[in-house]
Amino acid sequence: MPSQPDTLSVWAEGQPVRLPAHCGTTAAEDLRVRMVLACDGGDVVCIDASDVESIGQAVLQLLVAARAEAGSRFAVVHPSRAFIERVTACRLASALGLAEEESVQ
Repeated sequence: MPSQPDTLSVWAEGQPVRLPAHCGTTAAEDLRVRMVLACDGGDVVCIDASDVESIGQAVLQLLVAARAEAGSRFAVVHPSRAFIERVTACRLASALGLAEEESVQ
C-alpha cells in the first residue's frame, strides 16, 4: 500500500514519528495518538521534522505537550528550515528542546 505524502508515517516502538510536509489540524489527531503511544512506551520520543514545510498551532501544541510529558526523552531530529523558522517565530525553541543555534539558523 503506497504511503500518502501528507500523512504521518506508521509509528513503531523505538522508531521516530515522522511529521508530514504540511502539519495542519488534520494531522493533529493522528499525531496525538502516536504521541500518546510513544510517551507511554518509555523509550525516547523522537520526532523527525525533516519533511516539514508548514506547521500549525495544533501540532505545535501537541509537540510542546509531548515534550512536557516525556522531558529528556523527547527529541526533534533533522528539523527542516521551515520547522525551525516557525518554531523560532512562535518562541517555542526552548519548549521543544531545540538548541539556540538550531533556532537561529
